[in-house]
Amino acid sequence: MSRMESILSSGEYTLTWQTGMEEIDRSAWDALALPAESPFLEWDWLSLLERSGCVSRATEWMPLHLTLWHKEEMAAAAPMYVRTDSSGEFVFDHIWQEASRQLGIEYYPKLVGMTPFTPMPGYRFLTAPGYDEDELIRAMSHAVDRLCQRAGFSGSHFHFVDAKWSAKLRRQGYGLWQHQGFLWENPGYRDFDDFLSRFSSRQRKTIRRERKAMTRAGVTFSLYRGDEIPHGAMDRMYDFYLRTNRQYGPWACLHLNRAFFRELPERCPGRLLLVCAYQEEDDPVAMALLVHKGPRLYGRYWGSRRDIPYLHFNTCFYQPIEWAIRNGIQTFDPGIGGAHKHRRGFRPVPQFSVHTFYSPILQQVFQAYVPELNRMARQRIRAIKEEMPWRRETED
Repeated sequence: MSRMESILSSGEYTLTWQTGMEEIDRSAWDALALPAESPFLEWDWLSLLERSGCVSRATEWMPLHLTLWHKEEMAAAAPMYVRTDSSGEFVFDHIWQEASRQLGIEYYPKLVGMTPFTPMPGYRFLTAPGYDEDELIRAMSHAVDRLCQRAGFSGSHFHFVDAKWSAKLRRQGYGLWQHQGFLWENPGYRDFDDFLSRFSSRQRKTIRRERKAMTRAGVTFSLYRGDEIPHGAMDRMYDFYLRTNRQYGPWACLHLNRAFFRELPERCPGRLLLVCAYQEEDDPVAMALLVHKGPRLYGRYWGSRRDIPYLHFNTCFYQPIEWAIRNGIQTFDPGIGGAHKHRRGFRPVPQFSVHTFYSPILQQVFQAYVPELNRMARQRIRAIKEEMPWRRETED
């Protein structure tokens, strides 16, 4: 089903709701997405999620993408999804679900803007240069409101949004919810030892010991960019992904399938970095899959088939950091969670989602409680910052 409607009285623009990336011209979408910071808004990534079956009605991620056209040119676009649960969003909205239940308000369906299963900041409406971005955002947000109200959706939500872009949504009536993430930043390190020099002497020794443990265990590493990834390696990566998530039982995040991993090197070769750890054999003992674009690196999936002390830190942090320094990467987002990250040089940073509810009562509840949640998130960020193991000026 596609829906086309005029959204400005002048008739200069038209808006389309489309139920799959295959309905949208790849070159037109990527003309907007390729200049954006996030690699996860590009046509190939989003399309592969759908083609592989990871995103579908069966998985309760129903695509409903928004595009805005000026004559024959796509002026703006946004990947969006109708949700009937909240799994795979990583913005944990149980508090609003419970408030909705107590108020007797149906929480689902809702409309969500994000890249599915991808808690990486950078989501925004994609807009073409030469247009008034505020006008496009205003038109698109009004179209979202009309759709949600007509369809009976409880709310519209945008997750892991670009921080500057979130301010534009707030001007359209959306409320800001703050979360805590991690980020490694490169001020121009010469090499890994230069990076280590920033740490306290105790933490430098700890990291060096964790790296030397790989030599003692006979573990070596090879890193492959997309077109270098060995045949069959992504099948193994999927097996590792399964093993990692199955350890978490009912809290596992098993949203991707083997078809998605198999097709990634062909569909997104310029975006992938695969870290393989070997232990005296050709078959990797561990793997980590990362995504990069321009000066940014993103940690995504990892797994191992043997428990080796410090293997995780080396595969997911130290090897990618070394690669990032060699390749001029400026930032490395290792993913959400993990209290150990700040001890390895990832500082806590704010991340954001924006929300609006179409029930006046539920909207009032959100507006009443989200300031306290935001205050707690800021407090948590400050507390972790104070624990960063940086060298003091008085230290050698």
